[in-house]
Amino acid sequence: MSNADSSNTIQRRGLMMVLSSPSGAGKTTIAQRLLETDSGITLSVSVTTRAKRSNEIDGRDYSFIDATAFNLMVNRDQLLEHAKVFGNYYGTPRAPVEKTLATGRDILFDIDWQGTQQLKEKARDDLISVFILPPSWRELERRLRARAEDDTAEINRRMAKASDEMSHWAEYDYVIVNRDLDQCVAAVREILHSERLKRDRQIGLSEFVSGLMQGQ
Repeated sequence: MSNADSSNTIQRRGLMMVLSSPSGAGKTTIAQRLLETDSGITLSVSVTTRAKRSNEIDGRDYSFIDATAFNLMVNRDQLLEHAKVFGNYYGTPRAPVEKTLATGRDILFDIDWQGTQQLKEKARDDLISVFILPPSWRELERRLRARAEDDTAEINRRMAKASDEMSHWAEYDYVIVNRDLDQCVAAVREILHSERLKRDRQIGLSEFVSGLMQGQ
């Protein structure tokens, strides 16, 4: 068998990359940039009981369901993680994640610290977690207001929640301060590239090296 043939025996187990941040720190924009430039990663589409925003598409941004359907998924253990955020429920469907990982593709999660903790408990070896911090408190508020998606009361509520969310930064594998969006996206790409090359994620690597040592 040639070296080229040997290299085909190396496969890679898919990984899960979590991006978390307080609202307005940039995780959703970073996720979009990553998905646009990396064909090897796909977005995990969460289910949620919150109302759909005008710029969102059902099934692409979230799967919007009612509380009854959500509770049924919880009771049937069909969610890898779920949490209540700002009065609404969010969760990650188990089946599509497991199917995607089995094919060697990576999955990107835009979830909070509660969901990340649950994923750690169930799939720590497959998980990479990245926390995005804003450069300052004032800039976080400015970005929230610039989005023009929420009224003043909702913005104030998100700002009040931000301190609690940021207190969980030390639970993550990587922490990035989003001072510049392009640099932040580049840093996330570097993390993903490095994690893909880890030895224990390359299935068949031992056999491949053995073959090389035998002159194959």
